Formats: sequence, C-alpha cells, structure tokens
Amino acid sequence: MDEQDDKKAALVKITLMGQLQTADGERELACAVTDPITIRALIQKQAKAIRHVFQLAREKKLMVTVNMKIASLDTVVKEGDEIRLVSHDGFGGTGLGPSF
Repeated sequence: MDEQDDKKAALVKITLMGQLQTADGERELACAVTDPITIRALIQKQAKAIRHVFQLAREKKLMVTVNMKIASLDTVVKEGDEIRLVSHDGFGGTGLGPSF
C-alpha cells in the first residue's frame, strides 16, 4: 500500500447563500478533499456545478467565510471545514443582477 492509498477523502461543506445555488438548484455541496486546498482551487474543482460562482470569484464579487470567520479565496481549508459563499457587487447588492 502506498502513501496515496493511506489518504482517505474527507469532506468540506460549501453552503451557497442568498441567491446562489448550484446548476441543479442545490444550496449545499459536500466536497471530497484528500489534502488541504485553497477555496479558489476547491471552487475550480466544482466548476461544472457552480460555474457562476467561479465567475463571481474571478470578478471579485464573492464574499467567503470559513467556520463562520471572514476568509478569502486563498484561505486553505481541510477536513470538516464549513465554507459559506455569498455574492456581492461592491455596493451592497447581490452581484447577480444589473447594476445601475
């Protein structure tokens, strides 16, 4: 048995807040991770289910918390961590509709 076999996938929970949801209309994702990973990389791995969230992250229109503490996309998460994502437009809006 090699080192890779010893690593078992652990779960990190992502909760989408406000108007955010997956392509299937879900608000929660359980993501398997084998090593600590940045939130940015975790979102990229889930790109199919949360493509619009990835786009908001690229536009810097995403607020992030980990275990109820303010975080960034570069925060490293590990087994058991809970991530919450909410969109914003920088002016107190959701970032999902037209800005005036």
